[in-house]
Amino acid sequence: MATMPVFFRRTEAPAYPEAKRPVPVRAERSPFELRALPQEDVFFYCKKIDNSRLVREHDPKAHASCWSAVGGAAVVLALLGGVLFPNVASTLAGYKLESLRAEERRLLDEKRELELQEAERLGPQRLEQLAQKRNLVTPGKGQVFHLDGKTDGAVAMRR
Repeated sequence: MATMPVFFRRTEAPAYPEAKRPVPVRAERSPFELRALPQEDVFFYCKKIDNSRLVREHDPKAHASCWSAVGGAAVVLALLGGVLFPNVASTLAGYKLESLRAEERRLLDEKRELELQEAERLGPQRLEQLAQKRNLVTPGKGQVFHLDGKTDGAVAMRR
């Protein structure tokens, strides 16, 4: 198969005159040999190209198109943010409300527990137990002095 430059350089005149053209010799092929694959004679080569000395030319239109792309992206981002912000704010407010409700339930349970502890500690049975531990007894009839509203000083002098 010929490459493109060879194909276009070809002239119409045959390379060999009709009488001197070599006759292709066909050799006997082995029945076990595979036939040639299409495009089998095409070879690809990797040519190393050094672009280190190339300098990029400044394009003034590229700067403007870059800033217009950045501006367009900013507008799209602002619109998208404006559309999505209420939904996100609502979801976050729902989370906050639910956490406050959970905290309220926890505080109410703690309040009930503290009220129960207070009732247990101020109950008559507990006060009786504390009085017996400290040897406090109920005063007899002769031990109780009822004070009248009079201030004659007799109570303070009693021994």
